[in-house]
Amino acid sequence: QVRLVESGGGLVRPGGSLRLSCVASGLTFTRYSMTWYRRSPGKERELVATVSGAGNLIDYADSVKGRFTISRDNDKNTVYLQMNSLKPEDTAVYYCNAFHFSTPPIRYWGQGTQVTVSS
Repeated sequence: QVRLVESGGGLVRPGGSLRLSCVASGLTFTRYSMTWYRRSPGKERELVATVSGAGNLIDYADSVKGRFTISRDNDKNTVYLQMNSLKPEDTAVYYCNAFHFSTPPIRYWGQGTQVTVSS
C-alpha cells in the first residue's frame, strides 16, 4: 500500500519559515517525480514545486521562486519543501504528490498539511 505522509505545517508570522516533509512508502521512490501542490479556500489547486526522480530537474511556480526550495533524499524516501519569507497569500493546505510517467500515469496524494501565515 502506497502512503505519502506530510508533516511540518503550522502557524507562522509573515516573513517566517517552515519546512514541510513528505515521507513515501510502498513505492520505488526514485521512479517518481515528487511535487508539492497547495490549495487555498476559493482557489484552484496550484503547483508549487516539483523535482524529478533523480533530483536533477526542478521547477517552481513563479509565485514562490526565490523563496521556496524543493529537495529530496532518495535514501530516506522523503521530499522537502523549505519555505522562507512566507507571506499571508502562502496560506493553504499543502499536498505531496508522487507521479510516475507510465501508461496510464500513476499518481498518489498525501493527506495534506495546513500552512497558515498570519500576524
